[in-house]
Amino acid sequence: MVMRGGSSKGLYFLAADLPSSEIARDELLMQVMGTPDTRQIDGMGGAHPLTSKVAIVSPCDHGVADMDYLFLQLGVDQAMVTDRQNCGNLLAGIGPFAVERGLIEAGTEATATVRIHMLNSDGVAAATFAVDDGMPIYAGDTAIAGVPGTAAPITLEFEDIAGGFCGALLPTGNPIDTVAGVPVTMIDNGMPVVVMRAADVGISGYEPCDELESNQSLLELLEEVRLEAGVLMNLGDVSETTVPKLTMVAPPVAGGHLSTRTFIPHRCHQAIGVLGAVSVATAALVPGSIASELLERDGDSDVITLEHPTGTFDAVVTMAEADGSSQVGRSGIVRTARKLMDGLVFPRSY
Repeated sequence: MVMRGGSSKGLYFLAADLPSSEIARDELLMQVMGTPDTRQIDGMGGAHPLTSKVAIVSPCDHGVADMDYLFLQLGVDQAMVTDRQNCGNLLAGIGPFAVERGLIEAGTEATATVRIHMLNSDGVAAATFAVDDGMPIYAGDTAIAGVPGTAAPITLEFEDIAGGFCGALLPTGNPIDTVAGVPVTMIDNGMPVVVMRAADVGISGYEPCDELESNQSLLELLEEVRLEAGVLMNLGDVSETTVPKLTMVAPPVAGGHLSTRTFIPHRCHQAIGVLGAVSVATAALVPGSIASELLERDGDSDVITLEHPTGTFDAVVTMAEADGSSQVGRSGIVRTARKLMDGLVFPRSY
């Protein structure tokens, strides 16, 4: 099934329909996607990391949740398949997909809630979405930035995702470290992210993505930061992976609380990823962090509104102090998803 999940698009598979061997599975998926090729012209990919994604779904047989969800990021022009990150955008489609495939019954209520075990990080998310006569409703009036039109809302509540990849919310224990000469906050609340001031890397933080992607000195500096930060974040050698993500922050200018520009990690995101947004919003609430210094908001609402190149993203995060350190209380967001196509795909020569 091809689904738009949040502001991404991907291929959703039942685990039982794919080879059990990871090598054979990855080879099949690259052929299905058309990887490696900058246009992915001979496959289902859309020539961008945001449209070169795969979700693999199966029933959860160990009581942690209802469904298991494995996310795979495929390269576009690189023969790469990696499971070293989550995708909160495709996560939005997992509940409806599971119902569509008969893996779980939605019941007779107006909404259904599916608890999803995110295998990449061992975290759990609860997805609540509208149903009618036991099937998902995709039409609705909820708009999200980066997606035309509106659709039915899907609420995602995350459970205990802090430190899922790096071992701790702040992998070094510090709100600020200096990496490759740049002050940064390294954080992991669902997605490992390196947060830095836009001004510290020589930009305003309000540039369009194409301008940032053509800034060669910026790209070189960001990759230097990323490689060095990967080791400090307990991720090891990240030269062949897509984490950590890199977010440059600046004061808000469009009614939000913080302006962002994010690299994922070598292309500029036209918006901001779901779990990346949760991590950045969390960083904004950590005292003494890079993001907290630039955060502008009134009151004590749990909602942090992040500005990005195509609009805004609202993340719900609560924080508490325990044992002298910042702890995440609650994390959640609202996304939408839509079934685009259901059928057969034909790999080139698998």
